[in-house]
Amino acid sequence: MVARRGLCAAAVVVSSATAAVTAGAVLAGEDAPAARSAARGAPAATPVAALAGSLAGKVVVIDPGHNGLNHRHPKIINRKVKAGPFRKACDTTGTSTNSGYTEAAYTFDVATRLARALRARGAKVVLTRPNNKGVGPCVDERAAIANRLRADVALSVHADGAPSGRRGFHVITPGYVKGYTGPIVKPSQRLAHDVRHAFRRGTGQPYADYIGRNGIDVREDLGGLNMSKVPKVFVECGNMRNRTDAAKMRSAAWRQRAADALAAGLNTYLRR
Repeated sequence: MVARRGLCAAAVVVSSATAAVTAGAVLAGEDAPAARSAARGAPAATPVAALAGSLAGKVVVIDPGHNGLNHRHPKIINRKVKAGPFRKACDTTGTSTNSGYTEAAYTFDVATRLARALRARGAKVVLTRPNNKGVGPCVDERAAIANRLRADVALSVHADGAPSGRRGFHVITPGYVKGYTGPIVKPSQRLAHDVRHAFRRGTGQPYADYIGRNGIDVREDLGGLNMSKVPKVFVECGNMRNRTDAAKMRSAAWRQRAADALAAGLNTYLRR
């Protein structure tokens, strides 16, 4: 989840009043009934092994949003860092399902599955954090990791915390910010469309019905995009506050489908 004006202001930036998330909730994820119900009916993702060609020589940075212990370190994640022509909080706590499954746990699980899929195709893959037991890194450093590697592409994995009556996924692509995003706007738009198409096809998840247009949202206020020098998008895989979306994201089987779908989208972009 990435903060935005007028939507989901609660539980975005941690404060002393933020409720602590238990370690069990951070590491939890599998809900067998939800997994069975989520697995029915949606089209299967294209198996990564079946994708044409190799990704040898390609460098991909995967950024699992937030981190499992952000809520314990408000001074660290609330400090301001450069986010383009302005400064923003280092990071946020992220959101969670009503049952306590955190966005940080979800994003790290999908990111590790996605990394395995891409490595199987020969890509060099780097995650911006090694586990779900730490803090940060800050949004500027998440972008800097891909910049230093001169990555071919970067993808930030998130889940949203929108009103419970709304659902669906969307891909966030950078808008034009003078002096920052100009070189990556067009390639990031192509990436966004490839990821959007593959994610919908592979998971059956509908486009978000509360933000963006046809599953694409353009933003100029995100440090992780503004500070990137390589093509990059965010994917909000669903609304964790919505019962239907939450059931899917708690399912290990669906998380694998999400990872395979994202791999298919990246494969399309990288092999153009």
